[in-house]
Parts: sequence; structure tokens; C-alpha cells
Amino acid sequence: MSKSMPESKPENQRWSRLWRYLLPQTLLGRLSIVMVAGVMLTQLLGNVIWAAQRRAEAQIELVTSSQHVAHSAASAVRFFLSLPANYRPLIIQQFREMGGTRFLVNLNRGPVEIAGIGSQGVTSHSLAESALQQVRGTLQEDVPNLSKLRVALAWPEQLLVSDDGTRIGDLPASWVQHIVLTKPAPILVIQAEMEPGHWLYLASLMPNPYFLDSGNPLTRDRVLLQLLSLAAVLALSFLVVRWTTRPLAALSEAAQAFGNGEHMPALPETGSREFVNTARAFGAMRERIARYIDERERLFISISHDLRTPIMRLKLRAEMLDDDGLRSDFHDDLDDLDMMVKGALQCVKDGDIHENPTEVRLDALLGRMVEGARLAGHEVAYVPSGLCVRAKPLALKRAIGNLLDNGLFYGNRVDISVFERGADIEIALRDHGPGVPQEAFATLFDPYLRLEHGRRQNSGGMGLGLGIARGIVLAHGGELVLENDPGGGLRATIILPGVIADDAGPV
Repeated sequence: MSKSMPESKPENQRWSRLWRYLLPQTLLGRLSIVMVAGVMLTQLLGNVIWAAQRRAEAQIELVTSSQHVAHSAASAVRFFLSLPANYRPLIIQQFREMGGTRFLVNLNRGPVEIAGIGSQGVTSHSLAESALQQVRGTLQEDVPNLSKLRVALAWPEQLLVSDDGTRIGDLPASWVQHIVLTKPAPILVIQAEMEPGHWLYLASLMPNPYFLDSGNPLTRDRVLLQLLSLAAVLALSFLVVRWTTRPLAALSEAAQAFGNGEHMPALPETGSREFVNTARAFGAMRERIARYIDERERLFISISHDLRTPIMRLKLRAEMLDDDGLRSDFHDDLDDLDMMVKGALQCVKDGDIHENPTEVRLDALLGRMVEGARLAGHEVAYVPSGLCVRAKPLALKRAIGNLLDNGLFYGNRVDISVFERGADIEIALRDHGPGVPQEAFATLFDPYLRLEHGRRQNSGGMGLGLGIARGIVLAHGGELVLENDPGGGLRATIILPGVIADDAGPV
């Protein structure tokens, strides 16, 4: 038992992935599937119930009609039994000249082999078997002295009527006008031995010639009617579902735009009551968040202004101290405090860059940054990619710039590459430094955190660059991934959603 459980878990996971792949991701698609499945299931159950009822009714009707045909056939058999043998062909010829009777009558020296309806591609049908059993039973009751009796149902195309090989299609039309129809129907054939070497051949249609189709729910007319009704229901359902989900799509777009810092007009308060309430709640939430962001920015600006003044006064008072060591300690503490205030302001300013997203040509943006780094004496490698992405240009430049500065400070040389992966764009910056210990990755984005080799090489830094870069990337709906490169150094990868073809104007 313990060995079978690990094998069933991957199987369940495969089924789960397959189900997620087949199931539409949009609400419109899922509701449409539910509506289609519901309508089709309802029609299927309705067909099953209707077919069962129709089959029961057809069975009752078939019993009555089979008994009626069998009684008529029994009367015909008794009539021919009462005639002398040499009179029977004369009577049959007179019937034919008069235009025929209900039965096609013939005399044969032996029974004719009849190809039943099963040999013509029709499966064993319960109604056909029931009809044959009822006819045979009624004939045996009405004419009990018959020594041999054969009953069969056959299609008219290959039906033999004589032991010399004559088919029903070879007979004159006046003889078979009551039997052969435009749309072929199964023919009931009764063969009875009157005396040795004398067989009476009777062929006739059932009162309902197409009784085999009575219990079939899949007739062409019914299928066509159901397809039309299904198409009408699906069309109406699609329109209703689309009309219902369209406001939700507008709400989703507004929420995404607000999360990316874009200005969007207020949602229209139209539609269902639930959507109107949701639109009003979303509008109120957006206003509260906007006020909170504005108040936070003003708060940081006022705090910086209020703190820098007493810091300057404390520095002036520290200059009046006679103890050189104590004065130096005061200056160090005040410098640290001033650096923390500047770092907090820089974090707010860099994270809140108010600009609208636009199409950014990455070759132009990265090319200018690489050229500036090379002019400053740094070694940067970059191969143009010809890709564009929708982003806030200054914010994206600030994020890439922070990562580039880190790579140049701690790795001396940086390789930049841009490539397309699925529907995303990845911007990778790899330095050639010592890399990062594996246990330090969990805290790399913490503010004011700096590793040992970073403090040695860049004593003026504050450890805010990575956090600012990640905040900007997250605001774009992307992801910043840090990992040690197999060839040495640290690799920082910016993953941005939504690739845009390189046909837009440069930024």
C-alpha cells in the first residue's frame, strides 16, 4: 500500500495539469462551457426519457398491428388450404389481374431463402424480433395444423419471391404496388407448407411500414430540430454571459492600470446592482489609496526637512566640544543619521516616479546607459536585441541603473543580455565578481543590508539599490531574480510581462 501511493500522486498531478490546460481561463469561457454542457445534458436526458416512452408505446402498437396482420395471413392460409391444389394458381392469377391484394401471393415447391434485415446492415432490433414472434405465435394459434412455418422481415432490394430466383423487383408494378414504397420499408414474408412440395408464399407491409424507426430518438428531423434549438440557446447564452462579464473585464483593467500607476477614468456605474456596488467600492478604495500615497510623500518631505535642521544644529554644537575624540564620535553619529534620512528619502523618490507607461525601445535605453558607463572607464558588454517593452521609462532606467552600478562596483565588468522567453522579456545583468553566499539571498533586498565585500569596496553606499530596483520591477507587474552564475559572479534578471513588436517609436 505504501508503494502505490507515490505512484498515484504523479498521476493525479498529470490529470490536474490536463484539466487546467483544457479548462478556459476566462470567466466567459467557463460560463459558456457550463451553459453548453447543461443544455446538451438536458437534451440527452430528454431524449433518453422520450425514447423510453416512445419505445414502450411502439411496443404496444406493434403487438396490436402484428396480431392484425397475422389474423389476415391466417385467413389467407385457410382459404388456400380449402382449395384444390390445381385451383390455387388460377385464383392467384385472378388476384394479380384484378390489381393485387394486401398480400403478394405465390406458390413454390419449397421454402425460399430470405435475407433478413440483419444481413443488410441493420442490427438485431427488439421491435423486429417482437413483431416476428407475435406473427408466428398468432399464426400457430389460428392455423394449428400447419406442419412447417417460416416468418421473416426483409428489405425489398434483394427479396426473392420464387424458388426460381425471381426477385420482387422483377415483378410487374401492378402486382407489388401495395408493397414496394418510394422509401424502402421492411416487408413481412410468411411461408407455410400446405402439402409436401407445396409452399404458400405471402408478403406484405406492416400497418406502420416504418415501425422500426418508432423508438429511434435520433431521426434526422429530430436531430436537426435539437441542433437548431441548441444553437439558439448557445447564442443567447453567449450574449448574456458576455453582457454580464464585460463590466468585470473593465474592472480588471482598471485595477491593473491603477496598480501600475496609470490614470484611469472612473468606472461607469451601469449594469447589475452587484457591479455598481463593486465599482463604487473600487472608486472609493482608489481615492483612499491615492490620498494615502500623497500624504506619505508629504510626510517624508516634511520629516526630512524637520530632521535636517536639528542635525545641522547638533553638528555646529559638536564643533564647540573641546574633546577631539568626543567631537569625532558626535560627527560620526550625526553623519550616520543624515545618511539614513537621505536614504529613506531616496527610497521614496525612486520608488514613486510619477509617469505614464509607454513603449520603450530597450536597445536605445540600454545603449545610452552602456555608453555612459564606458565613458566613465567601466567595461560593459551588450548585444542589441531589437525588442521593446511597455514600461515607465525613467523608473525602468532607475532599476536597471541600480543593478548596473552594483555590478560595476562589486564585479568590475558587466554583461547585459536581453531575450524573449514566451510572452515575457528578460533583461539579465551578470557581473564578474565573487558572487553572493547562498544563505545571504534571503535578505539581499532588505534595506541598509550590505555584505562584507560590499562595505569594503563601496563604503558610501546605503544598501537600498536592490530594494528600489525590485520595487520598480514589481510595480511593472514583473519579477527580479538574483542568482549566482555558473561561470562566476552574480546574475540579476528582470522579467517583464508582455513583449511588444519592434515597430513602435523609440523612447
